[in-house]
Amino acid sequence: GAVWLELVGLPGAKAGKINAALARTDEDFILVLDPDHVPFPDFLDRVLGHLHDPEVGFVQVAQAYYNQARSFTARGAAEQTYAFYGPTQMGLYGHGGAVAIGANCTFRRAALASIGGHGVGLAEDLVTSIRLHAAGWRSVYVPEVVSRGLVPEDLGSFYRQQLKWSRGVFEVLFSEVPRAFPGLSWRQRLSYLAIGTYYLFGLTTLMYLVIPYLYLWTGVQPASMPFEEFVAIGAPVALVGVATYLYAQRWLCHPETERGIHWRGLSLKVACWPVYLVGTLLGVVRAEIPYIPTAKEARTGRFLQLAWPHLALAGVYLVTLGWTLYRRLVLTPEGALFLTSEAVWGMVAFASLALLLACGGIYGAWEARRTPPGAPWDAVEPDLQPRDRTG
Repeated sequence: GAVWLELVGLPGAKAGKINAALARTDEDFILVLDPDHVPFPDFLDRVLGHLHDPEVGFVQVAQAYYNQARSFTARGAAEQTYAFYGPTQMGLYGHGGAVAIGANCTFRRAALASIGGHGVGLAEDLVTSIRLHAAGWRSVYVPEVVSRGLVPEDLGSFYRQQLKWSRGVFEVLFSEVPRAFPGLSWRQRLSYLAIGTYYLFGLTTLMYLVIPYLYLWTGVQPASMPFEEFVAIGAPVALVGVATYLYAQRWLCHPETERGIHWRGLSLKVACWPVYLVGTLLGVVRAEIPYIPTAKEARTGRFLQLAWPHLALAGVYLVTLGWTLYRRLVLTPEGALFLTSEAVWGMVAFASLALLLACGGIYGAWEARRTPPGAPWDAVEPDLQPRDRTG
């Protein structure tokens, strides 16, 4: 049978409720499911066998979604997860560092008891993972889709989710990793340090955005080289990166729906750079923010409130482009035009690319003015239904 526990009002957000439920139950294994996730009938069949090994503290399965086609934001948010739940988590598992995700994770009660219960925090799943690994427990990752849930459908909800995660990851990096470091293997240490650097994307993107404008307004260059040399050095790096990403898609969890060029995910990641930057700064100063549950249905948002960083970038771009054209047509001597052509138009190209990528944020903000019709759980595409594993 099932037991209903009334856990409203308990501190510690979701982790606090898990710990309260642990205190009122005594089963050996605990499956954590978010309320929007629908497990397939064979979920536990794919998981419990791994827990026959007494050293395994938890088993994590892939996380997938059934509402990813309902909006640009939903599709982009889902695309960002494909590589993580495929080759990235498989690689972490190979290093002994597969992490719990907060949903679709089956824990051994004895493992949670050994660390004083489920970790509490903005990234409570990562806190719990690192504590269990430091305590000597092993983790298993099963790269199969045996459940589907909801991904944020509107940009505002996605921003709030990313702010919570970015601040939480830096909390782990600054607080948990140093404490757990002695108990981790060197591969686990590298894995957790790498996870902790992901949200530095906000800071690195800001630097990328500033460089072309710094040159176009002041003449300061980050490097001086012929354009041909830049292409000769940069093109192989870009091609190898794209080829590696495409090759790694052979390990996606659901290739039928996940394989491809994930341009929406990339555009949405670039759109999130201000959010990641805020999360980084909040992490550095150890500022507290409340636990923000991710919305389960789309919410309308104000266009300007969501899009203003990208609209500001567009304004700076247009002003800079106008000033650059005027200066070169009217103020710059002909000899200097020839000497600076490659650098000027190269920087304009970089600024244009950054603006193009930011258009995803502008479109997502425009889309968020209205919510998709119906509820996300009203209909599920056939490709996302449970697959028959008996054949």
